[in-house]
Amino acid sequence: MRTRRDLLASGAAGLAGAAGCAALPSGRWTEAGSDRDGPKTAAVDARLGFVGDLMLGRSVNERWADDDPAGVWGSTLPRLDALDGLVANLECCVSDRGTRWPDKGYYFRSDPSFAIPALEAAGASFVSLANNHILDFQEPALQDTRTHLNDAGIAHAGAGTDLTAALEPAVFEAGYVTAAAFGLTDQSAAFAAGESSSGTAFATLDPAVPETRSLVEGILDAARSHDPDLVVASLHWGPNWETEPRRVHERFGRWLVDRGVDVVHGHSAHVLQGVEVYEGRPIVYDAGDFVDDYVSYQDRQGVRNKRSALFELVVRDGDPDELRVEPTAIVDEAATLADDEVAAWVRDTVAERSAAFGTDIERAEGGLSIPLRDD
Repeated sequence: MRTRRDLLASGAAGLAGAAGCAALPSGRWTEAGSDRDGPKTAAVDARLGFVGDLMLGRSVNERWADDDPAGVWGSTLPRLDALDGLVANLECCVSDRGTRWPDKGYYFRSDPSFAIPALEAAGASFVSLANNHILDFQEPALQDTRTHLNDAGIAHAGAGTDLTAALEPAVFEAGYVTAAAFGLTDQSAAFAAGESSSGTAFATLDPAVPETRSLVEGILDAARSHDPDLVVASLHWGPNWETEPRRVHERFGRWLVDRGVDVVHGHSAHVLQGVEVYEGRPIVYDAGDFVDDYVSYQDRQGVRNKRSALFELVVRDGDPDELRVEPTAIVDEAATLADDEVAAWVRDTVAERSAAFGTDIERAEGGLSIPLRDD
């Protein structure tokens, strides 16, 4: 049987129904789990975490810069430690220099002496730079961000010295999995990289646009060259404070899976949106904010930007098997495990917002479990 890696390498458009059956590497561990058919034990390749925005500037920086940088992760730190890696959107530049981009309302910049140790403490494997704040302090701060991440061994994509560099996928290891990840955004066209100018991987995230299809095919060609087990698309898309994805983004997410993407990691709205399982692959339309210093917005029904989740992808026997949802909250400029009341809200909200996609959701300990395949 052909694996998804085989199909990705061949550039096949139709991946529906593909099942991984790669040989298991030696030394891998097993984990007791459960599904709808009862208890099971399966080899675990990796546990990879996904969170939304990490805004480490302003008051977050001030709160933790003279303290232990790991403190910004609060009570979530043991959960992060248990993962094989973490994927996030870095919603700030990491630099101590640069000039403000003209005429912006908000500027996010974090001191390297705080941000990098904090990211290392969280076990960050990959951060997307494709967003509307990475150039808040213009090109020097963007270049500093890339340099500091490189020095720390934290993979990144989505912004660069030119368009080619911004589109280049990054590769990282998580457990027994090799992952290729790329970042795209449809926010802040002014930040878009050019043929010879720094900026973000900006695109119209619509599969009906020929230029977008060509751009993504080029990215996936580059990803294929690394022979990855897992392909991740990290997308900063859509407007703030929307609790449902736009239909065009739903189409784009599914199209990416059809092209070989294994995880669609959405962010930008600052609030949780639903999760869809399409052809056995998770599309997290918006993971919300994992840490920030923003005002707690509750001006519209369901808008709770301080309540979010840690999404844990469990890869078993060479294939994504389960997506776990651990409720979290932002309290005093730190990420925390949600208390009972907030956890119940997060569980109910994820379930309600995923219902439109027919997503099968189960209770698991204090969170949720979303099966990704039927065994």
